[in-house]
Amino acid sequence: MIDYGRIRSTVKPEEKVVDEFSVWVNTDVQEVQVTDDQGNHTEYEFHQVQYDKDEFIKVMDDKNAELEQQITDTQLALCDVYEMLG
Repeated sequence: MIDYGRIRSTVKPEEKVVDEFSVWVNTDVQEVQVTDDQGNHTEYEFHQVQYDKDEFIKVMDDKNAELEQQITDTQLALCDVYEMLG
């Protein structure tokens, strides 16, 4: 993973971009009005992280496992509530 920090661009970035070797993740996109000697124009400021494909698959797998555990915990809590009501 390479964290490029805050980046500015004149083109609005896509949330995720997949190329031959990497997955680029752009978050916290904000429009910024810039004034220079040519007048006003819009730029986009965002946080950019580059993952290699295997690393990105691992990150997504970890997130999915965490979400599955949260769903299971919620289902068990709901069963307890239903048993108390019944």
